[in-house]
Amino acid sequence: MLTRAPDAHRAGGAMPALAVAAIAFAELLCTSMWFSANGAGSELRVAWGLSVADIGWLTNAVQMGFIAGTLAISLSGMADRFAASQIFAFSSLLGALANAAFALLEPGLVLALALRFIVGLSLAGIYPLGMKLVMSWTRRDTGSTLAWLVGMLALGTSLPHAIRAWAPGIPWQHAVAVSSGLAVLGGLIVHLIGDGPFIGFRVAPQPPARGSVLRAFKIPAFRAAAFGYFGHMWELYAFWTLAPFLLAGALQQHDGGSGVSVASFAVIAIGAAGSVAAGYAAKAIGSAQVAAVALGVSGACCVLYPLLSDSPTPPRVAVLGVWGVAVIADSAQFSSLSGKACPPEWLGSALAIQNAIGFAVTLASIALAMAAFPFIGDRVVWALAPGPVLGLLAMRGLLRRQHD
Repeated sequence: MLTRAPDAHRAGGAMPALAVAAIAFAELLCTSMWFSANGAGSELRVAWGLSVADIGWLTNAVQMGFIAGTLAISLSGMADRFAASQIFAFSSLLGALANAAFALLEPGLVLALALRFIVGLSLAGIYPLGMKLVMSWTRRDTGSTLAWLVGMLALGTSLPHAIRAWAPGIPWQHAVAVSSGLAVLGGLIVHLIGDGPFIGFRVAPQPPARGSVLRAFKIPAFRAAAFGYFGHMWELYAFWTLAPFLLAGALQQHDGGSGVSVASFAVIAIGAAGSVAAGYAAKAIGSAQVAAVALGVSGACCVLYPLLSDSPTPPRVAVLGVWGVAVIADSAQFSSLSGKACPPEWLGSALAIQNAIGFAVTLASIALAMAAFPFIGDRVVWALAPGPVLGLLAMRGLLRRQHD
C-alpha cells in the first residue's frame, strides 16, 4: 500500500552516487518490459498470423497505457504526494504480472492488446518516477545524471532483442517472461533504496486544483523544452519499432533471423552510450546545445537512410548505428531543461504530463510508420524527419538564452 512520502530531511540513507546507480540499474531491468513483444515479433507474426501493422499496435498499446498512467499520475498529483520509490515498486510488480500473462497465457491479439496496455500503465509509474527519484538524490548536474537513466532506458528497450540473440532457440514465451522477472528485481531494488533528500513533497491530502499542473506550460523555458521533447518523441519510438524491419532489409534476412536480433540490440543499445556522452557534453556546452546537435544528427539520418536503399549492407547499418546514438541522446537533456524550469512542487506532475503528451505523439508516428512500411519500405522514415525539424524550431529561445 502506498504511504505518504517521507520528510525530505529524513529521506534516504544510502550514498547519493550509489543510490543513483542503483535506480538507473533498476530502470534498465524494468524497462525491458517495454519492447518485450517486439523482441518476439517474428515468432508472433507466424504463431498468431499478425501483420506488420499488428506488431505496431502491440507497441502502441503500451504507449497508450503509458499515456493513461502518466495523465492519472500528473492530474491527481500522486507523483508529488506519495513516495516515488513506492509508486515505482508497485508499478514494477503490476507490469511484471501483465507481461508474464501476455507470454504464458498466449491470449491472442485482442486480450494481448489489453495486457500490453497494462504494461504501459505500469511503466508510467517507473520511467517518470525514476526521473524524480534520480533528481531527489542529486542537486547538481541533472543533465548528466538523467543521461545515465535514459541510457538505461535504451538498454532496457534493447534487452528483448539481446535475449533472442543470445538464446535463439528459446521459446518466445520464455524470453518475454524473463523481462517480468527482471522487472520484479528492479522494483525490489528501488523499494530498498527509497527516496532521496533533495526534493520536497507536498503533504496536503487533496489533489491539485484542476488544470494546475498545466501552469508549467506558461513558463517559456519549460514550454520550449517540452515542445522540443515532443519533436524528439515523434521520431524516437517509431525508429525503435522500425529498427528490426529496417535491419532485416539491410541484412537481407527477412525471416527475422538471429542476425537481425543482434543488430537490433546493437542499434538500440548503442543509444545508451549516446545518452551518457551527451550528459557529459552538457556539462561543457549546455543541455540545449547538446539536444540541438542530437536532433540535427538524427534528422539528417531520417533524410539520408532511404537514399542508401541500393547501397551495400555496411553503410546502411552504419547510418542506423549513428541514428541509434543520436535519436536518444537529447532525451535526458530535455528532461533536465524542463526540470530546471519547473518549480519543485510541480516537478513530478509536470514531468509526467510532459511524458504523457510526448507519448501521445508516438502513437501517430508508430501507427503511420508501421502501416506504411509494407508499401514504401525504407522511405517511410522520411515521415519521421518533421519531428527533429519542429523540435529545433521550438527550442530556438532556449538556444539563444544559453548562448547569451
